[in-house]
Amino acid sequence: MTNPLSNENEIDNNNVIELNVKETAQDKPLRECVSSALDGYFSQLQGHNPEQLYKMVLGEIEEPLLTAVLTYVNGNQTKAAELLGINRGTLRKKLKMYGLD
Repeated sequence: MTNPLSNENEIDNNNVIELNVKETAQDKPLRECVSSALDGYFSQLQGHNPEQLYKMVLGEIEEPLLTAVLTYVNGNQTKAAELLGINRGTLRKKLKMYGLD
């Protein structure tokens, strides 16, 4: 599966491929980082309509979230699921979906 938000700067088949935050995000709240990245994404559309934007954004946020949480709990899926507020089965399904299992 290709990353729809890779660092390629091109429009191909109505899919815009870049969503970058130009500033360092270390001191910015996540909300501001996402907002800034989406502003940049929309400014690059050049009249094209994005497709499945919700799925694309969730995919970009969910995978690093799962990775960070699993690292935080030393790979304990039960603790990770509790921390995330989701069922352990749901966590396993998501880990498999992203190839993190």
